[in-house]
Amino acid sequence: MSYIDGFVIAVPTANKQKFVDHATSGDAFFMELGATRVLECWADDVPDGTLTDFRKAVQAKDDETVVFSWIEWPDKATRDAAFAKMMDGSDPRMDPEKNPMPFDGKRMIYGGFTPVVELGGKG
Repeated sequence: MSYIDGFVIAVPTANKQKFVDHATSGDAFFMELGATRVLECWADDVPDGTLTDFRKAVQAKDDETVVFSWIEWPDKATRDAAFAKMMDGSDPRMDPEKNPMPFDGKRMIYGGFTPVVELGGKG
């Protein structure tokens, strides 16, 4: 069964192209290690909530845009192996000194998820 990693971050709006460049480099790494799909989504219609919302979740400032991203893996074992490779420091795309994040990573929310309902399909 597939496995999903999800992420929500606040990116300075002025850094949109820097973010796209950073994501393109990093996402290629995940695809090389077995990801089946990666999506990086720039907020377009993200309403303010009464109690909570995407912006509040990442403490987005007025000059920041929320990005919602996910990586689809064929299974959790492939994902775990890829994350181990990411953390071992051997690939410069994953080195924050060589490829710094154009956003505040401390405000990123993320997690791994096992799908329980899936409609549609590839095709």
